[in-house]
Amino acid sequence: MTQTGSGGFATESYLRAKSIWRGVPARRRNRRHQDDDSPGGRPFGGGRDPRALGEVLTVMASDMGWSIELEQARLVAEWPEFAGEATAEHTTVLGISNGVLQVQCDSTTWATELRRLRAEMLTRLLRDYPDAEVRDLRFLAPGAPSWRHGPRTVKGRGPRDTYG
Repeated sequence: MTQTGSGGFATESYLRAKSIWRGVPARRRNRRHQDDDSPGGRPFGGGRDPRALGEVLTVMASDMGWSIELEQARLVAEWPEFAGEATAEHTTVLGISNGVLQVQCDSTTWATELRRLRAEMLTRLLRDYPDAEVRDLRFLAPGAPSWRHGPRTVKGRGPRDTYG
């Protein structure tokens, strides 16, 4: 017996015996292609039409696990619209770390006022950006001036009342 084409007697017999040995019934190749209803499985079938770029990117982002990072980046980019222009002028988003959105304020007054509004802002943030996985907001006041200049420092109490 000779093998004819890609689906010859020897190949078909081998595949059938192999599937029976495993306990799984063999399927013929021609039937598989006829029964394949997956998108793009048949010419002129469903799923062969071009898709919108936004749809393709959404599917790709979810497959690659980028949805959370993209939603967090959208939150940072849309901070002026979310917080309001007046608030955005006095704040800077530092980033999101371990589910905490850290916002640097340019004065202690702004930090105190935003801490007072924290619960309301967090509720809106969870409603508007549910996929960002932000669980808390932290508003940081500007730090005290540093007397350390350069890489070397001297241990001790530092400058005290030496201004006269």
